[in-house]
Amino acid sequence: MAIVAISMVAIISMAALSIDLGTLYEAKAEAQRAADAAALAAARVISLEGITGDPTLGPSDGSWTDICGGAGSPASLAAINVAQQNPIGGAPAPAANINVYYGTSSGVGTSASCTGAGLGFTVNPIVQVKVRQPNLPTFFARVFSLIYKGTSVNSGVSATATAEVFNSSGSGSVASGMIPVQPRCVKPWIIPNVDPENSSTLLSAATGTITTPGITQLAGKGFGVIGQTFNLNADCVSPGTAGKCTLSNPTPQFAGGVLQYVPALTSGAAVAVPSGCSLAAGYQSAIAGCDQSTVYACGTPNGVQPDLNENPVNPNALTGDTATAVECLINNGLGYDTLASFPGPIVYPFQIQAGFGNPLVQAGLLSSNSLITTSNNIVAIPIYDSSPTVPLPANVTIIGYLQVFINQVDRLGNVNVTVMNIAGCSNSAAGNSTVTGTSPVPIRLITSP
Repeated sequence: MAIVAISMVAIISMAALSIDLGTLYEAKAEAQRAADAAALAAARVISLEGITGDPTLGPSDGSWTDICGGAGSPASLAAINVAQQNPIGGAPAPAANINVYYGTSSGVGTSASCTGAGLGFTVNPIVQVKVRQPNLPTFFARVFSLIYKGTSVNSGVSATATAEVFNSSGSGSVASGMIPVQPRCVKPWIIPNVDPENSSTLLSAATGTITTPGITQLAGKGFGVIGQTFNLNADCVSPGTAGKCTLSNPTPQFAGGVLQYVPALTSGAAVAVPSGCSLAAGYQSAIAGCDQSTVYACGTPNGVQPDLNENPVNPNALTGDTATAVECLINNGLGYDTLASFPGPIVYPFQIQAGFGNPLVQAGLLSSNSLITTSNNIVAIPIYDSSPTVPLPANVTIIGYLQVFINQVDRLGNVNVTVMNIAGCSNSAAGNSTVTGTSPVPIRLITSP
């Protein structure tokens, strides 16, 4: 009986220890998930707000302060809110125990504001989030290093995650091993390398650097490329031959806040096409859904083919192919998402308001005009090197991408957009590896395993 009694103490102790350890390991995993999600959320805010498109003026024009300038900035608040949406041990971590730090690719440091990170911050902004959940009551497991401060009444877990905003602009001016970007779901509107507001190029075809960096709302109208609002119009004669794009210019042009595009040849079937729309395969579906098959590869000479067998402005329909597809994409019939202040002047920092047709509003999870962090209105479009004199429809070389917010579309297929970010590449960008994502300035976790 004595042996059994002693054994029972050992068995119960081991069982208690196992329960403690299991609880702590689960809480540790939950803390890591919260930190990962928080770091990605802050990085996404930086990507969507065009910080990487404001490399030289950011410290002085106020954009960095507006986005990641301390604990009360949008990027930091997004990280804290997302972290608290991921419970650790059944409860959200206290906001005071969620720390957000900013830095460069050479090291994050412990700065809660990005304003002092230096110009290198716009090359590849880094966000690090540390999450700690105290007061996980344990007893036996306190002897293990998993326990914060190792007390039975105030034990806890912690986790750290680091995310990068990957910016390929200027890859031709850095090491030859620079990895280019290859965003997915790119819309089939090939635009020339022309800045419609500044009468200059958008990017340097040689180095991939941004020609006119900065944010229009902060630097003055007609200066920075970020924040510009203009129309995208098809470079096709309408009415024209049914189903064919007859170019109005050998090379798309710009004039009076209008930038012309040509349709791209799509390959394969698009996915995630809204079921409530009646759309043709190919060009229409690639706009309304996600075209993951067509490769708009950065810097690949003559890698993309225009498709003049498509006519974005279809003369045989009341609304053209572009208008039909964009209306489906942005839920134009029910009420589309908007940037705050639209149709008035767009303000910075950009804030997205949910329209009545937003799926979250339709599901009753949000009310109309609620602020949201993502939207189907945000799309990527390819920029091609329009400096050669070879007229279309010759294959073209993609040298970068615009990330724009679709404000509205009319029945003629004129798409009004606001530039949220821009990314360039270089024809000399080396290597077969690419960084993928739906954004031209993708985000990714770089936390060491």
